[in-house]
Amino acid sequence: MNNLSFNSNIEVNAAGSIYGNHFRVSTFGESHGGGVGCIIDGCPPRLPLSEADMQVDLDRRRPGQSRITTPRKETDTCTISSGVAEGFTTGTPIHVFVPNTDQRGHDYKEMSLAYRPSHADATYDMKYGVRSVQGGGRSSARETIGRVAAGAVAKKILKQFAGTEVHAYKKSPFVNGHIPDYLMPEISQIESNIVRCPDPEYAEKMIAAIDAVRVKGDSVGGVVTCIVRNAPRGLGSPVFDKLEAELAKAAMSLPATKGFEFGSGFAGTYLTGSEHNDEFYMTEDGKIRTRTNRSGGIQGGISNGEIIHMRIGFKPTSTITKKQNTVTRDKHETELIARGRHDPCVVPRAVPMVEAMVALVLVDQLMAQFAQNYMFPINQELQESFESPNHAPANV
Repeated sequence: MNNLSFNSNIEVNAAGSIYGNHFRVSTFGESHGGGVGCIIDGCPPRLPLSEADMQVDLDRRRPGQSRITTPRKETDTCTISSGVAEGFTTGTPIHVFVPNTDQRGHDYKEMSLAYRPSHADATYDMKYGVRSVQGGGRSSARETIGRVAAGAVAKKILKQFAGTEVHAYKKSPFVNGHIPDYLMPEISQIESNIVRCPDPEYAEKMIAAIDAVRVKGDSVGGVVTCIVRNAPRGLGSPVFDKLEAELAKAAMSLPATKGFEFGSGFAGTYLTGSEHNDEFYMTEDGKIRTRTNRSGGIQGGISNGEIIHMRIGFKPTSTITKKQNTVTRDKHETELIARGRHDPCVVPRAVPMVEAMVALVLVDQLMAQFAQNYMFPINQELQESFESPNHAPANV
């Protein structure tokens, strides 16, 4: 008999499906259910907004873009059903819905009986005792549609208010040579090829590497680099809510993520303090800058106005068509050849997902900064703290 008793006055938030304190986003839906989407609460009023603003990034995320992505055919056309009137946000919750139109539930018959290695099949059963089998349900990358739609709104707020731009691009799977971090990538460079790498030479090598495993029924992982330009100063809070900690949580909440590096990352551990420290200097127009940016634009958990940059590692896609050993739901060892339509490499479609999560963190932190520090401004220069340099320092 369960001896636990609960106070009826306890309020339990929906576990795991809500992000943000001021700009709050809830995502909903399963991979092969009726559809997916999000509810955005806390969006400022009077922001020009339409489905077209979200559709740009949804098109970058959607399946079936090329031979190196899942062949599932979805237009991922979104509909806004509340929170917008006459082309402007009203300040009330924004509901966004994207229907699922190309479902093939029968492809998952084997997975309903046996667990896919390294997938969420087993852990969902362990936790809930029941799961949506088709397409992986909530563990599917299809859940990220809601994040990308909300992220498009966040990016628009950041751009309009502070000129802040969030750009991500593919840095690997690892090929011969080293791809440097691009601190000023243009969206046209990133979108010029199917892997979303701004370097054409390495893009071709990446495509070849993905093709090599794709034809064998296997998969490969990779790394996404994300750059934030013109990030306002003062975002983030000391101790538990440091900005890089919030960014790490947001990035690592994406499906298939396995690693996070910020600024100099692990390579910085091989430097001395004198080699790693970012020295300050004064610009001709009286602004405080750093000569280098190994801190990645954040010091003490608070943004300093320099370019924010991070790298996120994604594992190889779990669902592959090669034979693997596993166990059934009734605890018998077996072999599994998975069917269905899956990305041989998740990284190209993960690029807009990373941008979305980074933007959601920044807009939430921007609102927190206003709420705490703008009621009693210390001087007229406080507004200038949101002004950030437009160029990258040397020797990042």
